[in-house]
Amino acid sequence: MKIGVPIEIKNNESRVSITPAGVFELSKSRHQVYVQTRAGLASGFSDQDYREAGAEILPDIQSVYQVAEMIVKVKEPIEEEYSLAKKGQIIFTYFHFASSQILTQAMIDSKAVCIAYETVQDEDGSLPLLTPMSEVAGRMATQQGAKYLEKPIRGKGILLGGVPGVTPGKVLVLGAGVVGIQAAKMAAGLGAHVIIFDISMKRLRYVNDIMPSHVVTAFSNEYNIRKHIKTADLIIGAVLIAGAKAPKLITKDMLKDMQPGTVMVDVAVDQGGCFETTQPTTHENPTYIVDDVVHYCVTNMPGAVPYTSTLALTNVTFPYILEIANKGWKEACASNPALAKGLSLDEGKIVCKEILKADLV
Repeated sequence: MKIGVPIEIKNNESRVSITPAGVFELSKSRHQVYVQTRAGLASGFSDQDYREAGAEILPDIQSVYQVAEMIVKVKEPIEEEYSLAKKGQIIFTYFHFASSQILTQAMIDSKAVCIAYETVQDEDGSLPLLTPMSEVAGRMATQQGAKYLEKPIRGKGILLGGVPGVTPGKVLVLGAGVVGIQAAKMAAGLGAHVIIFDISMKRLRYVNDIMPSHVVTAFSNEYNIRKHIKTADLIIGAVLIAGAKAPKLITKDMLKDMQPGTVMVDVAVDQGGCFETTQPTTHENPTYIVDDVVHYCVTNMPGAVPYTSTLALTNVTFPYILEIANKGWKEACASNPALAKGLSLDEGKIVCKEILKADLV
């Protein structure tokens, strides 16, 4: 199979979808990989690294799309790429269709075969291709939240971990999934007081077992959230419903109950966000303020640490890439139920029920 690796052109997205090690393995299986020049540079991989692994280097994104039977990306295609996708071409990447009607319609019109990383799902309900980026994003959420609590950025002026004689900051984490646990772990490590919310008692018991005593659990409902946001310093939105829009747990009217300079980090922004006031931002302009509350809603948080993120992502995506290349997408999906759940669009037809529920077309 001819596999294309274009440069990610989303704002400040520095990850790459296949490493030279992946190219080497694909080449051993007699597949041809075409890599756009400089595609891996920000992640620490040179064109020469790719050439030595067996890739052919192409000069521009148009050339990559034109020659490839399968495009492997990190983030969803953006407007400049919509016209490049071809009928029957496999596009394997994060899509988050439920949050974008424009993207969904563009991919329907292209008649490409779209397989989404974020909805590939194992029998136990886990999301193997989303997990490593959720781990990175969860840890970064606390890291970024701590930074934006600084006064020059219009935060409260609080050091999250406090110092002797001064109480630490208070962090609310909405969701006890992968993102939430990683965010809570980082906040706890800084010494903050952490409350983690979820609607699953099984998850809350798990958190209670593994976290230190200054991380406490709370059942997620509107009453409890409204109560705790009044004294929170950092609120991290970490709610995920696979393939669907995130529920709005923080509404605009709740902002008036928060103290000026409170920071909200919405890790669910790719799925529409779990704050009503969420608007997608970039690493270039990561924050905005609504009612004196700082919002950090960057859609590709792991893109800021591309070396770590690229390796973490490709560790889990590569086996699926190789399976699709070896078998073709139809046979691969038929033989692998986890991969089949990632199939979103089949040449213009929506085949993912979560996208249909989102009523985008």
